[in-house]
Order: sequence, then structure tokens, then C-alpha cells
Amino acid sequence: MSQVQLRGVRKSFDDLEVVHDVDLSINSGELVVFVGPSGCGKSTLLRLICGLENLSGGEISIDGRSMRGVNPAKREVAMVFQSYALYPHMNVSDNMGFALRMAGMRKPERNERVREAARILRLEELLDRLPKQLSGGQRQRVAIGRAIVRNPKVFLFDEPLSNLDAELRVQMRLEISSLHEQLGATMVYVTHDQVEAMTMADRIVVLRDGRIEQVGTPVELYSRPGNLFVAGFIGSPRMNFLSGEVLKADANSTEIGLKGIPDQALPLNAGGLDIEPGEPVTVGVRPENFIEPSGEAFEFEAQVTFTENLGGSTLLHAPDHPVGPLVIESRADERPSVGPLRVAIDPKHIHLFASNGQALARTG
Repeated sequence: MSQVQLRGVRKSFDDLEVVHDVDLSINSGELVVFVGPSGCGKSTLLRLICGLENLSGGEISIDGRSMRGVNPAKREVAMVFQSYALYPHMNVSDNMGFALRMAGMRKPERNERVREAARILRLEELLDRLPKQLSGGQRQRVAIGRAIVRNPKVFLFDEPLSNLDAELRVQMRLEISSLHEQLGATMVYVTHDQVEAMTMADRIVVLRDGRIEQVGTPVELYSRPGNLFVAGFIGSPRMNFLSGEVLKADANSTEIGLKGIPDQALPLNAGGLDIEPGEPVTVGVRPENFIEPSGEAFEFEAQVTFTENLGGSTLLHAPDHPVGPLVIESRADERPSVGPLRVAIDPKHIHLFASNGQALARTG
């Protein structure tokens, strides 16, 4: 197990800077997931850690040892790529042990490491098969086994499940999480899929445009996003963003008016915020935090134009509401239909964001 430190890390390609002054500490034995949209710099950061890209500035260290100028083969890291990259003419055993053979390891020790990795990954019965005789999930396990036999200090995963179908992705997520628990290894995992991030990570690093937006546990990022970008990226379906204006702001409480919903004030049990009456704000509401009208909560009518039945719940879409596009989760036994729907916002679960996108408060 090893700690990874990034200090002021920068990367440029000619005049284009794609990673900007990234500071991050990855604890020994931790599974950290880099997540963000395409082009945010997450794979570039991974390649900088393993040495496939050279730093333009800053420092990367593993176990306190600077990696500047250290050859990738000497960093004691192992990378699992999106592509399996297996040798088609070699069987599973030879594919897994190839790097050890090239390093000059004796055959008995090499075979022992391959057998142990195969046991962990449940590949014992497949060691004599060629890659073409394996399923996609089995090939990915072989690629992971190739990393395990090297006994690295750090495992790096670059979107390893993106080539798999939905069912296999779920299975492999569980297997990688189980592998992390068995090995107790430090792992850095890159994905654009926030569901993978939420289900696997000890901590998530949310990236945008080469910068870190927020770092935290899955629960922290879901419950207390630091800004509008994180709030919209973490959670499926995404958080609803409602256009509002500050009606009252004092040391004890805050009241917000919502666009298109006149003569009502949305109360927040939060005071002393750095906002003034008349200031525009955004109210964030998760789809599951709309509730049945009871006469006590903030109520309004939405025009549902289409629905998505997910079995245990139904997503109701009202994209044309003046307050902003709405997605409402309903768990009623009877499937709601298209048309007008009276709903209320649960005041215990409201997120408030300033005009610059930064989080101001969360109730509940």
C-alpha cells in the first residue's frame, strides 16, 4: 500500500494547458475515482501518475519519492486500460505472466504469482484458453490479473469497463470493489460514469476543464455539493435547478421566491448567508425530494409531458415549467399519467446556490 501526492501538477500540450495546478493526496489503501465529462483531464492525470506523460510543472510522489524523471517501469505502478490489449497468440497464463518473464523472473515464481492472481479473479479454469475464447468480462479480468502479478504499489484503471455491456459493467464493478478489499491496495480509477464513481469510491475527485471542482466521499458529494457543476454531475437523475430570487435574508432565516410561482415564499431554515434581498439564486431539489401536497409545504402545479417507468419508481418530466425543467420521482403504486400534477418541495432537503454557482446552504 502506498500514498500518492500531487502538488501543483500542470500539463500542457504546446500552448494548450489541459491540467491546471492540481493538488491532491491519495491515502494508502484508498480507492479514489476521478470523474468528470470528456476532456476534463482525468485520463491525462492518470497517465502523468504512471509516467506515460511528462509533467509540465509540479510534482508527483509515491511513498514520498518524487517521480520526476523516473521511468514508468520503475514507478511500481500497474495500469489497466480501456482496451484489454491481450496478446492473441498467448493463452491466459502467458498473457498474465508476460511482464514478469520480460523482467527475468524465474518460471516457478512467475507461475506461482499467475496462479495466485487467477485464484483471486476466478480464472483458474481458463489459464489455457486463448483470448478469443473468452467473454469480454473474462478478458478484462485477465487484464487486471496482468496488473496484480506485478505486485505494484498503486493500481491505475483508465475506464476499464467502457467496452462492456450494462450487465457486465455491474458485475465488474462489484469484482473490482471486492478486489480492492482483498488486496487493500491503493487504486486510482478513471470513469465518466458517475454511477461507477458513487458505487465504488472511497473518495471521488470531480474534475472539470483540468481543475478539481470538489473532493469527498460519495455521500458528501451527493448531500453537500460545493457548486452547481458538482450538484448537476453527481446523482442520476440529476438535481433540478430552479430559478429564484432572495425575498428575505437575515441572521435567522432566508426566504426565496421562485420564478413562475407567484405569491409564495420558499422558507429555508438557514440564516446569516452572504446574500441580499433581490439577489438572483438557484434552488437545487433532487427528484426524490418532491413530496405529495399537504397544505404545509411549498406547493405548485407542473405539466407532465412524458414519464419513465423504472419499475420501483416513475420519473415525471415537466420540461416547460417557468421555474426551469423539472424531473420528479414518484414512488406511488399507481403509475402517474401525463398532464397537470400538483407537487410540493420538501423544505428539509433544499440546496441554495449563489449567482456565481457556489453553494450557499443546504437544509436538512
